[in-house]
Parts: sequence; C-alpha cells; structure tokens
Amino acid sequence: MAFVYIIYSSKINKYYIGACTNLERRLYEHNIGHSTFTATGIPWELKYTEEFESLPEAKKREKAIKNMKSRVYIEKLISKR
Repeated sequence: MAFVYIIYSSKINKYYIGACTNLERRLYEHNIGHSTFTATGIPWELKYTEEFESLPEAKKREKAIKNMKSRVYIEKLISKR
C-alpha cells in the first residue's frame, strides 16, 4: 500500500505534497524536522491522502499534483474530502 499525502503548516502557510508507504511514520518524520524543507514549518497537519497499490503509482500522482503548481487546485482536492 502506498499513499500520496498533502500536509499543511499554518506557521509558514504552505502545503507540502509527498508520497510514501508508511503514512504515520512519514508524518512523524516531518514533525520532528527530519526533512530540511519541512523542518521550518513544524507542526504539520495532514490534510489529504490518496491510497495506491504501489509506490510508483503514488509517485506518479504526486508528480501530477505538483505539476499543477496551483494552491487553488490543492485546496479544491482537500475540500472534496
């Protein structure tokens, strides 16, 4: 099982899009500063997830969302859930 996720930091008012196989562990890593980019935005809140059979599928969807380069698109995804 793999996931695409969107997390949000109210501290820096930014969204982060990622893909992983262990969502709970990955969110924990973001909130302890494991990633250089997300360390500045702690605390991060999980806003959206999509589930996939494999990580390559999730990575493809992650890239598609990132290629939209649109906060409006991200917020529309979140509001549909």
